[in-house]
Amino acid sequence: MTRFSRFIRSLRHALRGVRVVFRSEQSFRLQCVFATLAVLLLLILPVSGFQAVVILLLIGLVLVLEMVNSVLERLVDALKPRMHPVVGDIKDIMAAAVLFASLTACVIGAVVFLPHLFALFVA
Repeated sequence: MTRFSRFIRSLRHALRGVRVVFRSEQSFRLQCVFATLAVLLLLILPVSGFQAVVILLLIGLVLVLEMVNSVLERLVDALKPRMHPVVGDIKDIMAAAVLFASLTACVIGAVVFLPHLFALFVA
């Protein structure tokens, strides 16, 4: 019974972390909107199982990277003053990682969804 209660406690902490990042990070909220749209398209359009898995993995990747970005920003702010050049570099590099992952997800999403959407509206 103790292990289950530990699991529940850990789950509560994790969900609190999601709430914190959702409330404090506009980018995360926007990415959640796009993730929801992508999942709706997965449910509506006749995509293959492999394509669905790729889209879901990309959604997870982008959201996790955004959370890691938020953690690193808070960590470096706590360790060094905001104006330190290394802190700025760390934040910019992490933001670039999220940007590249997001752009990659957009391109792959377009490759997967656009043919289905064109077929839906052209046919």
